Amino acid sequence: MKIKSYTKDDVVILEPKGKLMGGPDIGELDEKLYALLGKKQRKVIVDLGKTDWISSSGIAILIHHHNKFKEIGGNLKLVNLTKKIQQIIAITKLTLVFDVYDSMDLALESFKKTK
Repeated sequence: MKIKSYTKDDVVILEPKGKLMGGPDIGELDEKLYALLGKKQRKVIVDLGKTDWISSSGIAILIHHHNKFKEIGGNLKLVNLTKKIQQIIAITKLTLVFDVYDSMDLALESFKKTK
């Protein structure tokens, strides 16, 4: 698992590539998100377009950090879900928890509307 990280328009974008199945993969994502929380970063997008699969552990990490970002007045949003991940998010009703976008442009624009 590789996680690319970059900033665009004061939004940090994390782009995991491969499978988020647990262990080191989940640990790396968890560490990166905690580091952003520590820096008081309030705008984060996780781009799942290159993520083949996500386990229940991966979903749990995303939910946990979504709540942590909310606590500091921030937001963690998801973008570019693959068809498999989109089904998981829909079946588990996590569309009620996460802000999910089909494109990076829409996700970035949504942060501008919430200023």
